[in-house]
Amino acid sequence: MDTITHGIAGALIGKGFFSRRAARVAVFSATIGAMFPDIDVVAEVFSRDPLAIVKYHRVITHSFFMLPFFAAALAWLTCGGARFLKHRYSQFSDLESPPWAMLTLIYAIGIASHIILDGMTSFGTQMWYPFSRQRVAWDLLFIIDFCFTALVLLPQTVAWIYSGRDRAPRRAIALWLVFSLASVAVWKIADAVGFPFHRWIVALASLTIALLFFGPMFRGTGFSITRPTWCRAGSYLTVAYLIACGVAHHLALVKAETYAAAHNLTVERLAALPLPPSFLDWGDVLRAENGVYQARFDLRSARPAPDFWFRPDSPPDTFIARAWQLPEVRVYWNFARFPVIRSFAEDGQHFVDFDENRFVTRRTHGPAPFSYRVIFDMEGNPLEEGWQADSLDVRRMIKILPAHAAGNSQ
Repeated sequence: MDTITHGIAGALIGKGFFSRRAARVAVFSATIGAMFPDIDVVAEVFSRDPLAIVKYHRVITHSFFMLPFFAAALAWLTCGGARFLKHRYSQFSDLESPPWAMLTLIYAIGIASHIILDGMTSFGTQMWYPFSRQRVAWDLLFIIDFCFTALVLLPQTVAWIYSGRDRAPRRAIALWLVFSLASVAVWKIADAVGFPFHRWIVALASLTIALLFFGPMFRGTGFSITRPTWCRAGSYLTVAYLIACGVAHHLALVKAETYAAAHNLTVERLAALPLPPSFLDWGDVLRAENGVYQARFDLRSARPAPDFWFRPDSPPDTFIARAWQLPEVRVYWNFARFPVIRSFAEDGQHFVDFDENRFVTRRTHGPAPFSYRVIFDMEGNPLEEGWQADSLDVRRMIKILPAHAAGNSQ
């Protein structure tokens, strides 16, 4: 899940459950705690290792075993920072901080929310590190889930709108326009990356937001509801959404299991993967002995079973065997869940591609996100290896480095 949504979720928790006393510091701590685990991306920025995102991201800072230490350290820093500001700057003379123990609890809850939410995505997280390197992936949420982001953001927005009578109408109009334009932007982005949805959903979203922003003005109802109450209601609604995602995941997984049983497939891995734009859109993926079966469907469809398509592996050859000997490929394989192996020659070189199919799309061109490539000369010596470029990963992970094994294989 993206770091911004983590922070918004942490702020929702802080405002809903910890803002009765020393609200500013408590909400700040919940927000920072919810964002903190993604500090590990610094390792990817400075590392020259092309597989840094696999080796370092969602590892030690996303571990439940390390959580108490990070929470205690952040609480200590925050207590010291609050005291410094209060005594050094007059504008912070009224700044109050919860006790260190309470701040540790707030930070722990914020960090835990991050770990759990990342575990709900298909990317997964090593939440039991260092005792286990297995990535936990419950496959309930897409990495960027706009529905979830809206659920954790809108209650806080409504609370802000109704924090004062005089400004409420102007705030409601301005924010309704902003959120409506954001809905159009999401529709265009989804269409561009291969996850289109109907235009009427944009209109429905705009109407729903209008009712949420303007409805509480009727008889002044919204002004009698406190910010913690709005945010607690949003928290409960978010939990209900996650439960609904769990039910939908089970229904989608049954379809995959039914297909595998009906076709007598020997399945190595099987999953139901969430897709945008809603918890009703899914992709079933099965890794068999010779390739990957995929399906993309909407649970509202009246069809009893989705249509699966098959992507076969290339027949085994010496280039694939040599690719398997590279340490980076073995690291990648432990990370990948549904790769298809392709081996082919082109322009005097031989390519071995590991095309990941975790994020199912209908695009007919370009590699999928997190696909890996090894390039050989025609004698079988590795020349280059690294991520392939794709149009869905906005960071465009093009990190092709000379293969360290090239000098040892001649």
